Amino acid sequence: MKSSVQISRGIESLFGTRDENIRLIENGLHVRTRLLNDSLEIEGEDASVARAEAILTDYAQLVREGHVFNNGDLNSYLRVVTADADSSLRRLVESGKQRNFGKKVVTPKTMNQRRYVDAIEHYDLVFGVGPAGTGKTYLAVAMGISALLAKRVSRIVLTRPAVEAGERLGFLPGTIQEKVDPYLRPLYDALYDMVEAEKIEKLLERNVIEVAPIAFMRGRTLNDSFIIMDEAQNSTPEQMKMILTRQGFNSKMVVTGDPTQIDLPNGLRSGLIEVIDVLRGIDGISFVPFDDRDVVRHSLVQKIVKAYERYNELIGANRQLSLKLTDQNAEAESAKTAPKPEPVSENTAA
Repeated sequence: MKSSVQISRGIESLFGTRDENIRLIENGLHVRTRLLNDSLEIEGEDASVARAEAILTDYAQLVREGHVFNNGDLNSYLRVVTADADSSLRRLVESGKQRNFGKKVVTPKTMNQRRYVDAIEHYDLVFGVGPAGTGKTYLAVAMGISALLAKRVSRIVLTRPAVEAGERLGFLPGTIQEKVDPYLRPLYDALYDMVEAEKIEKLLERNVIEVAPIAFMRGRTLNDSFIIMDEAQNSTPEQMKMILTRQGFNSKMVVTGDPTQIDLPNGLRSGLIEVIDVLRGIDGISFVPFDDRDVVRHSLVQKIVKAYERYNELIGANRQLSLKLTDQNAEAESAKTAPKPEPVSENTAA
């Protein structure tokens, strides 16, 4: 199949340094391109040509609207849209624009943050999975505040497991809410960072914004709500299923977690790890992975995350090697101790 896209401006940035951008499209989608006088011809399989045409049409329209692409940015966009059929160049570009969230102006800083914001806008259930400091919770709260202020939802529900990070705090005084508030403090921090304290207090009093542990969610149906489940790696599979099935009409849900920071007791499987296997590939659900390049805290945090990743990979490799050697030794010992078959004499055979 052949097709062509009218491109009269921005040819240089489209091709990129040493044609790296156009090669990325060709190699990523398995198509061939040819530059004509005022258009770009695309040739290949029907689906691949249609996908390339959609990407190039978005590019041409954005250039006509006055958008200027830096070579590095365009290359990053193209890596995403050639690998992810559900994303679009226009949506990625627009997801990077500044947004007002109450008193705060927030701009996604990395490509995965842009994908995350775009996914929250276009999907009703989004999983943000990755290391600490990548903005998973902060951006989710920001999108929730935006939806509430724009009256797209009537309330925000923030929840997380009440699990201690490897220590026992013992008895906590006060009411039930006062007992669980320390576990939910990171969610309050994000809220107060975006909206004036007086307004947040009023919204909390009226239950327009509700912050509660997962245990309080059972039996509820959350209609017209923006639901955020934080620290999902510390939920059990039963809790994860329960919270996912609370979603009602006109509701969005964002689930965030870091599989490398599981604080569940030994022997309990993380609900986040299981749900990735269970729900991946279902239409209407988006999984957005983050990595150390998305860390937006102190520069040392990025180095710490990377160091732990290398360490865990090394430990995992050594453990696999140890198990392999143990199995080989066990097989060798089994072969040594196995009784040898008695030789059959000629008389017996006769």
